[in-house]
Amino acid sequence: MTTSPLSPDESRTTAWHALTADEAAGQLASPPEGLTDAEVARRREVFGANALPQRRPPTVFEVFLRQFTSPLIYVLLAAGIISLLFADFTDAVFIFIVILINAVIGTFQEVRAERSATALQQMLRIYARVRRDGRDATVPAEDLVPGDRVSLESGDRIPADIRILRARALTVDESLLTGESHAVGKNPDPVDAFLPPGDRLGMLYAGSTVMSGRSTGIVVGTGRHTELGQIAETVAASEMGKPPLVLRMEDFSRKISIAVLAATGALAIIVLGQGMPPVEVFFLAVALAVSAIPEGLPIALTVALSVATSRMAGRNVIVRFLAAVESLGSCTLIASDKTGTLTVNQQTARVVALPTGEEFSVTGVGYTGEGEVLDESGAPVAGPDRHRLERLARAATICNEAGLERVDEGDWAHRGDAIDVAFLALTYKLGLDPGAIRADAPTVAEIPFESEQRYAAVWYREEDAVRVAVKGAVETVLPFCRTMAGEREGETPLDLDRVQEELDGLTSRGYRVLAVAHGHVEGPVPAENPEIPPLELLGLVGFIDPIRPDVPDAVRRCRRAGVDVVMVTGDHPATALAIARELEIADSPDEVITGAELGESDLVTLPEFIDRVKRGRVFARVTPLQKLRIVEAYRESGAFVAVTGDGVNDAPALRSANIGVAMGSGTDVAKDTASLIVTDDDFASIVAGIEEGRYAYDNVRKVVYLLISTGFAEVLLFMLALIVGLPLPLLAVQLLWLNLVTNGIQDVTLALEGGEPGVMDRPPRRPEEGIFNRLMIEETLLSGTVIALVALGVWYWLLSNGWDEFAARNLVVLLMVLFENFHVFNCRSEYQSAFHIPISRNYFLVAGVVAAQGVHILALYVPFLRDVLQVQPVSLVEWLSLLALASLVVVVMEVFKAVRKHRPQGHQTG
Repeated sequence: MTTSPLSPDESRTTAWHALTADEAAGQLASPPEGLTDAEVARRREVFGANALPQRRPPTVFEVFLRQFTSPLIYVLLAAGIISLLFADFTDAVFIFIVILINAVIGTFQEVRAERSATALQQMLRIYARVRRDGRDATVPAEDLVPGDRVSLESGDRIPADIRILRARALTVDESLLTGESHAVGKNPDPVDAFLPPGDRLGMLYAGSTVMSGRSTGIVVGTGRHTELGQIAETVAASEMGKPPLVLRMEDFSRKISIAVLAATGALAIIVLGQGMPPVEVFFLAVALAVSAIPEGLPIALTVALSVATSRMAGRNVIVRFLAAVESLGSCTLIASDKTGTLTVNQQTARVVALPTGEEFSVTGVGYTGEGEVLDESGAPVAGPDRHRLERLARAATICNEAGLERVDEGDWAHRGDAIDVAFLALTYKLGLDPGAIRADAPTVAEIPFESEQRYAAVWYREEDAVRVAVKGAVETVLPFCRTMAGEREGETPLDLDRVQEELDGLTSRGYRVLAVAHGHVEGPVPAENPEIPPLELLGLVGFIDPIRPDVPDAVRRCRRAGVDVVMVTGDHPATALAIARELEIADSPDEVITGAELGESDLVTLPEFIDRVKRGRVFARVTPLQKLRIVEAYRESGAFVAVTGDGVNDAPALRSANIGVAMGSGTDVAKDTASLIVTDDDFASIVAGIEEGRYAYDNVRKVVYLLISTGFAEVLLFMLALIVGLPLPLLAVQLLWLNLVTNGIQDVTLALEGGEPGVMDRPPRRPEEGIFNRLMIEETLLSGTVIALVALGVWYWLLSNGWDEFAARNLVVLLMVLFENFHVFNCRSEYQSAFHIPISRNYFLVAGVVAAQGVHILALYVPFLRDVLQVQPVSLVEWLSLLALASLVVVVMEVFKAVRKHRPQGHQTG
């Protein structure tokens, strides 16, 4: 019986990469004929299914309940419950309707976003080829158990953590796990036990992809016991940073609650001193609380965020949580992954160096044949140089196992190793057809690429002769070379010093460099183990995972907007620095910090670690947990951090960041962890998200300004009326009508305001800055005071001239509605004149103002509403008189903005 002696914990902690293949097979009791069905069933009971715990999507009801967790909603709920306790059912119904509408809108938006995110998940089921009971079988990947013998070939997704038994020309793309931008050669040899996952050449990790070659191995880890599973557990255990809007609204709600309690208490003391009965004092306090609490804010806030969600979706950013909409607009630093985010994640030949010193640049990005080869002057290559480049491309095409071809206009299909595909792209860019080249060069013999030998060779027939084409690592190919390409083929002796100088120059610029050579063959070529004859070096080719075309401009826009960008990658430091230099993220090696250097700082105090992180601009060769520590250090230093990434290795940092941004083509783990998903994988879309996030926050501030200033006006009107001994100018139900209906219509349409120009030319808000800054406080106090004083004056004049309270209060209510109608235009911008903002930016607002006024006029004539609100129709003369008085709030705020605009810069506020 082949019972595994290891428990799941022992299997997880064993350094399989340090054992020989036979030792690993022995420890897992894995015989050559494979496990029996009975043993597979037993091990599945012990180790569980080969699947990560999946995040259960929230139900619609759970999303609905989540809408009630806002502190502002708590305040409204308290007001509604108090109204119920004192049988004030009209007020209670108004408040609960507001809460319900807010919850429905929020639920709709978040459920829609969650479904959009789910639609991005990979739907294909992974299968694995295993040997069991002496037979080969194909089974679902989740059925694998430790000890299963699995066969893999080019294109396969690796279904579990596997110890390699045998490998032939095996290369694996581990970028989604380690961040490496190029495929890694693998072999069965054991390595040091303490090496990081990226250097364990004898291991294959779940989530990676076989790029070329074949392999047989033993499953050593499944499900949560894989490297991927350990990262998933780290993600689950880490704390998710709160979106900045949530933090600011929590702070705002606390301050509103304190202000309401303070004002209510002060008012109660005043009226008790005037001899008002305690029961009436309580109802007065409730009325004041109703006026002070911005009941319409939750709905307006939800609408503003919902509109921003739709706008961001149009710019390829899916928002999974409504409160995260403006998160990107708040960030002060983006910690970006390199591979697949800043770069296209497709190896590309960018430079070709001939042995005689000439260097040529190659245009075009990724796995396409679109582009050309240019000389040092920037002109298309021609003459003898072109002939020598074509010879290099011909040899690299013949010694090549990949495929690249145009399938539709503008679309290309590829297969095979990334470097081989990049060589074929180079051939197309020289105007050659790889298919025709191969058809004219039938293969005689070949030596496939092996990670141990680091080169590949193909013997082929050309007319009546046999030649050999070789490509591989420069240090491996050079010893075969006797001559190098010059003016005449085969007659220029190899200049090792010149070639080494060219190689050093390319590697220092971050290129991965391969050599291409060819030679003539004398005599017959044996089918097995042919010997390589003396070769002619045709040239060196520098490869790199190139930057996405629009990323440089996007990084510059971030810098202009005051958002810093740093790179965090698992790739090689030289490659990372080369990309960072091109993007102007970093310039010198001193700004590059490696994972090894961070690892050495485990014992230093936190401030020293933070200081070390802040000095870096590029973090290379970092592990997932180191990336998490980097993000935590930036957050500890006061930054609002947005982390971008697409791989499993990015998930812990995505969760810990203030804003986690996953790529749409990335792993399910990354997308499940992030609060935002960029569907087109483009860093430029992140910058568009920053812009939309700032628009969203501006609109939130505009709505807050409108509601708080009118609420402050109502509170001040109450207090001044009581101080001078006048009756209450407004009833509680009238206050609710003003706050929820007339102003409620307007604040929703104000939330639809288009973005103000120049939003990306100002720095991000300070992390500690609340919703209210000095400018908003000044504008709120000034506009609220104007409204309150004018309304008080009208109330006093009407009562002094013999109007009864009912009729006078009717006009004061209408005046307050008109004030709201005018004041909403002040709120369109905290800086610009209302007359300088085009109406075309928000036609909905005009409709909202007309609707708010129309609804109130309708209420004057509808018996039911007239009785509830205690209002009555007014004459045209009265309406026009109140209209003129209400326009004063625009006049005063225009004067304020003009004075502030011309105030010396050093004295400006906000």
